[in-house]
Formats: sequence, C-alpha cells, structure tokens
Amino acid sequence: MTARGVTAPASSLSQALQAELIRLRRDGLYRSRAYVDSPQGARVRFAQREFVSFASNDYLGLAADPRVIEAAQTGAMRFGVGSGASHLLYGHSRVHHEVEETLAQFVGFPRALLFSTGYMANIGVVTALCGREDEVFADKLNHASLNEAMQLCRARFRRYPHLDLEALERALACSRARRKLIISDAVFSMDGDIAPVPEMIALCERYDGWLLLDDAHGFGVLGNHGAGTLTHFGLRSERVIYMGTLGKAAGVFGAFIAAQAPVIDFLVNRARSYIYTTAMPGLLAAALLESLRILRTEDWRREQLARLIRCLKVGIGTSCGALLNSQTAIQPLVVGGAANAVRRADALAARGLLVPAVRPPTVPQGSARLRISLSAAHSLDDVNRLVQALRESTQ
Repeated sequence: MTARGVTAPASSLSQALQAELIRLRRDGLYRSRAYVDSPQGARVRFAQREFVSFASNDYLGLAADPRVIEAAQTGAMRFGVGSGASHLLYGHSRVHHEVEETLAQFVGFPRALLFSTGYMANIGVVTALCGREDEVFADKLNHASLNEAMQLCRARFRRYPHLDLEALERALACSRARRKLIISDAVFSMDGDIAPVPEMIALCERYDGWLLLDDAHGFGVLGNHGAGTLTHFGLRSERVIYMGTLGKAAGVFGAFIAAQAPVIDFLVNRARSYIYTTAMPGLLAAALLESLRILRTEDWRREQLARLIRCLKVGIGTSCGALLNSQTAIQPLVVGGAANAVRRADALAARGLLVPAVRPPTVPQGSARLRISLSAAHSLDDVNRLVQALRESTQ
C-alpha cells in the first residue's frame, strides 16, 4: 500500500508495455481506432468530415440498404434484441434455421451452420475435427483465424509457401496422419488473389484429405449469383468444408459453415466456439434473409464491381506503385515500408479519401501496402478521384 498523496511506481508490466508501445510508434506500427459517425457505405463520416471510403468490406453496398434495415427492425419486433441463450440451450430460433437452410441451398451443400463470426467458425471447425493424431496443412498467407485454429487444435501442422501446390503435395505424400486437413483462404485478404481450388480438391482426393476453404472475401462476390469461389470454378466436392462470412458482401454479421450432414452434426456437438457462446440475435438473422435475397437476385452489383476493378487497374497502371494481380474487390497497392504506407494513407485522407495502410505483422516486412477495397456503391468518379490522388501522392 502507498501513503495518501504518494504516487505508486509503475509496475514492471506497465513499464514493459509502455516501452513496447514506444517502439511501435517509432517503427510506424502503432495502431489506434477512429470512430465512424455514420452508416457504412461508399461515403462515411468521422472527425466531422465526409470521406469516400475504400476501407470497407461492404463489397456490394448492402450494409445500409433500407430493405435490410427494415428487415432488422421487423425482426427486432418479432424476436427482441438478444437471443438470450446459446444455440443448444434454446437460443436457436426458427429464423436461424431459415437462414441456415437458405445458405446451404445457395452454396450447394446439404447443410449449413451459423456462427457468430468467421474467426469463431474457423477455430470451431479445426479444433473439433483435428487432434494430436492428425495433421493440418496451411498456406503461409492464411488469415489469422486459420493460423490460430491450427495452433489450438494440437495437431501437427505444416505451412507451405503461398500457393505452392508442389510443396503441399510433398507434405501430403509424407503424412501418415489419421486425418489430413488443408486449410486455406479462398480469396486472400491482403493480396486479393484466388486459391487454385480445383487442384487443391484433386490433392484431397489423391491423398484422402479434406479442405477447409475460408471464402470470407469471395462469398457474395464470386461465382454464380455470388454463391462463392466453388461456383466460380464450377465445383462441388464432399471433401470441402466451406466457410463464408456474412458481415462483408452480405452486409450484416456472422458466418456459416456449409458441409455434408455428418460434419455439421459433429460440429453442433463438438465445436466449442459454437456450443459455448450466445446465439446471434434473431433480428440479425432476419436481416440476413433479406440481404441474401438481394445478394442472389441483383447481379448488377457484381457487374458494377467488375467495372470499378477494371477502371482502377487501367487508371493506376504502373505509375503509383505495385498493384498486385487481383481480380477481386481487394486491390492492394504495395508501397514498401510501413512509414511510407502511413504517409500515403494520410495524404489520401487529407483529400477526403479513406484507404487503410496495412503494415507488418499483418503483411511481410517490406510489403506494407494501401489496401483498396472497392464496393458496388462506389461510382466511376470515385475511383477516378482515387487514381488521381494516388498519382499526386507519389510526386
């Protein structure tokens, strides 16, 4: 205890954390939050200014769609605000069931299971299906949730170089594990490139493996009516466990796993991140039913997104930095060092354009980037304005 009026010395933990924060600031890696004072969309407000936002995963412009908002309001009147319990303890309502049936039919699987987030879905699947007798094979650029799941499941794991299927096949051929699970992003969140899914499924068939495909950034954007990366390639396989998120192109919240019936039933009984958490509020499930209806029927949104991608690529060319080879809504512009990425993001913000600077450890050292996210809610004028500002920020 300290006497009144005498300041206690900082604890060793506080001192260590403060030193680490100073180092992060020095290296251009310190992160802080800015609150947005408007709905998400092509334009947002914060710090009492309006910005054109290229920072959102709202790829189809559904996050503030009036029809989705109305569905949420109606759902709140019917189901209340909170679900009140976990799915297994009577928090699972009819509207949850309707969303799961709709999703399963849409993506072409027998069954689907709602999770609160994509992070929880990935951790739930990998830790439920894999243990000490099993082996997990992971692309080195996978999302953090897949990396965390891989380490938590206690299985042996191998990470192969990004999209290096020869290395993946060598690892599979050497494995004597009881169960072999490949885990991979379908669309990689920081590069925007698409995994070679047909070849990965062929490897699963050759070596008796399974593929957990994280389609967080492909669901709603790619494939037939936005049904995702599998339909983009025209594929169906019983060896695929498919994860899609519902807070990006679908504009609401949550995630789902689609798979064969025994897989879903096993997850209901063994996926701890499903069992031990409160169910998604019914009002969000009601909103999802409407957003999924719009997503499936309004193909003009994906057509507009494709036009914007072409416009950005042609406009930037090679004059503003290294734009990675992405055909998706994620268009990363690699600028090198973290400080340079922050400087250019600040210069764009001064012009009313929001483009996040993505720095290590999210991406490898020396590959800090401006992560441009396009939305069907953007106009061609918005993209041309960004291109002009990027050109001027290099001078």
